[in-house]
Amino acid sequence: MNEEQFRAAMARLAAGVVLVTAYDPEDGPRGAYVGMTATAFVSVSLDPPLVLLSVRTGSRMDELLERRDVWAANLLAENQRQTAGRFAMKGRLSDHLLFRELPHTPGEAAEAPLVHGALAHLECRTEQRHLAGDHTLLVARVLTAEVPGVDGTPLTYYQGRYRALR
Repeated sequence: MNEEQFRAAMARLAAGVVLVTAYDPEDGPRGAYVGMTATAFVSVSLDPPLVLLSVRTGSRMDELLERRDVWAANLLAENQRQTAGRFAMKGRLSDHLLFRELPHTPGEAAEAPLVHGALAHLECRTEQRHLAGDHTLLVARVLTAEVPGVDGTPLTYYQGRYRALR
């Protein structure tokens, strides 16, 4: 098996799309928000409430979450496709500019942006980090969970494209 075969097989697995956000208090005089689109995000346990997030090892988000253990996961709605795409782009605009255009509220537990229009927000604290190939797996305790009452269906990722459930 080669990388292309593995990628083609895994493209057949539909995944929910999450905007992971964090606050970096060391970035500039007032700190800065950081964001990353993720599809490798799953529930692990109900008691205690745990989730698992996979981030590329050495990425800005990985480096930040190694220093700061609190972050948020915004479960995106199908009408937030553009937001997902912007935070997934390589060589994108600065996160500062992206967050300036994105309506959000800082969470109380993690100080990370909770994106308006998301289907749910989870504020999390990393409890374990595991290296796994070219990614780092974060097992995190859910500190707060909010379902803001937004109508809509989830944004999903399937065969290399964002899609809506129909």
